[in-house]
Amino acid sequence: MKLTNRVAVITGGATGIGAATAICFARAGARVVVGDINLEDGKKTVAFIQSDGGTARFVRTDVTVESEIANLIATTVQAFGRLDVLLTCAGILWNPDIRVDALDETAFESVIDVNLKGTFLAVKHVVPVMERTGGGVVLCVASGAGITGGSSSVSYGSSKGGVHGLVLTITPQLAPLNIRVHTVCPGGIKTPLKLGQIIASAERAGESPDAAVEGARPSLGEPSGVARVLAFLASDDASYVRGTIHTR
Repeated sequence: MKLTNRVAVITGGATGIGAATAICFARAGARVVVGDINLEDGKKTVAFIQSDGGTARFVRTDVTVESEIANLIATTVQAFGRLDVLLTCAGILWNPDIRVDALDETAFESVIDVNLKGTFLAVKHVVPVMERTGGGVVLCVASGAGITGGSSSVSYGSSKGGVHGLVLTITPQLAPLNIRVHTVCPGGIKTPLKLGQIIASAERAGESPDAAVEGARPSLGEPSGVARVLAFLASDDASYVRGTIHTR
């Protein structure tokens, strides 16, 4: 899974799967740019990569704002001259266990904006760069939610189903440009997003959040496991892989 001299942008790279993948990519030889609204953790992730001997930088990015996505991509190209891999990992999960008729419209739109619109904007701005440099790999993180089953959150399941539909649509558009696209659907992973959902669901049910988290931990996978899958997909070793990828 060599990524020597590849340049990768990771949205949502401050924590969770995004941070684990940033570290994994850097250890495989990639130069990594982390884009995230989470300034503190984003800088910590980059500092860890640098202390580990890797090359990384942080660009504060709100993925719902097109000008900030454009700046993230432009800053990457200015720094490294190219962009070979895009990983869209920015995501939120709000309002678990709320019935559809009780769900606030604004809350629904906020999740769609980050998870689906943010993915669209990142892909939109990376495609011209990859076209100029001869191709690349786009990895869009979705979920089993909205694809193989439902979700605790109406808005989250809808957004991730939308990401899957987006990738199905753009894959044949980008194939002639030598841009390979995958939807990656992790299962239950020990991330701040997942743990936050477990806590919120427990509180809504009048149960102990701490007990709920401890009870769920044995069944949750590690972000580093998904990161290794993503590193493989970003590499030339995955050149024959196509379609949607599901992990534990």
